[in-house]
Amino acid sequence: MNMAMMRLRREDPRVVGSFRLHRRLGAGGMGVVYLGSDKKGQRVALKVIRPDLAEDQEFRSRFAREVSAARRIRGGCTARLVAADLDADRPWFATQYVPGPSLHDKVAGEGPLPAADVAAVGAALSEGLVAVHEAGVVHRDLKPSNILLSPKGPRIIDFGIAWATGASTLTHVGTAVGSPGFLAPEQVRGAAVTPATDVFSLGATLAYASMGDSPFGHGSSEVMLYRVVHEEAQLHGVPDALAPLVRACLAKNPDERPSTLQLSLRLKEIAAREAQGLADVRPPAPRAPEPDRSGGRLAETHPERARRRQGGPGTPPPRGRGTAPRNSGSSPVRGSRGGPPARGGSARDSNPRGGVPSRSGSRPAPASRNTTRSGTGARRPGPRTTGTGLRPANPRLLRQRLFVFVVVTLVVALGIALVQGCQGPG
Repeated sequence: MNMAMMRLRREDPRVVGSFRLHRRLGAGGMGVVYLGSDKKGQRVALKVIRPDLAEDQEFRSRFAREVSAARRIRGGCTARLVAADLDADRPWFATQYVPGPSLHDKVAGEGPLPAADVAAVGAALSEGLVAVHEAGVVHRDLKPSNILLSPKGPRIIDFGIAWATGASTLTHVGTAVGSPGFLAPEQVRGAAVTPATDVFSLGATLAYASMGDSPFGHGSSEVMLYRVVHEEAQLHGVPDALAPLVRACLAKNPDERPSTLQLSLRLKEIAAREAQGLADVRPPAPRAPEPDRSGGRLAETHPERARRRQGGPGTPPPRGRGTAPRNSGSSPVRGSRGGPPARGGSARDSNPRGGVPSRSGSRPAPASRNTTRSGTGARRPGPRTTGTGLRPANPRLLRQRLFVFVVVTLVVALGIALVQGCQGPG
């Protein structure tokens, strides 16, 4: 039913029992629902039964049994029954008023819900149905318009009495939004209803919340009921995390559907996992600037290490390693692969490989200021330094200058030769 507030019509009562009526909330297969309040200001949703149903004694007896069972329901996921009058000319009952839109209006206005929200709503509804079934009541009309999304969580309304005898929405198409697409097959066949009937309706409701549409499509009541009984539900828009469980709820055979307790536990797990997955999706943190490895040295991010590798004055040798002594400012020269250096030998003779251990197993002192590590951990020759420890000009620039010097020298020599040839012998 549509729970949007409307003004009272001329034919609507103004007072029912001890409740004053303020607005019309909607109409369903059994009657009209009003917003009312008692003398203390407590607001209620009060439903007045249709006159034609009030004249049916069989309906009155069934209605009395259902209201009596509804009084026994305990749980925070249902609208609590406040009062009822079964002997009035038009029987009525009042339940706790639940502020908030229905699940139908929420999805119709804002689109399908995320998987985490669908699972959380389904877990709360399953837990509420456990309390309803323990009280001996079967809802019979669980659908998106009978689920209100209050600030404290979803609430089930119209439980246990919406499908009393004579109140079938099949004879009042349009008064109950989407009911033919949410009925269980056994309801369509006229078989006995069980708690598994509500499980089927809950599965269709969760599919609607995930897709924004009924899992059995659209059409006339006859077409929809035929699909419910003979065709499989279409769950293309249901998230993968929920699709297997929803399909199990929509099994044609009631014995193959999960119980409400199993649904509650499973949906809580899915809701927690999906919520955690959303929490893990964060924008990547900005990467720190990588060290500049050009020229065989690190950037300013490691000034101490760069100072050691450059061999500046006053730089102590690395702890646990020796350094190659300077030999008049000259850099080590590659030589043949010899044995370990003798004590007191120079770096030019003792360690021709620039700090790489010799084959004899001894550990020579590495030339730390003239070598650097590559990305794989191996040592490679570093840039040469002067006797003062200062870095020379760029080697590439030196090569360019040398090339220009050679070319200019050749051009000058060729010019002198040409001049002497033109003058002839003296």
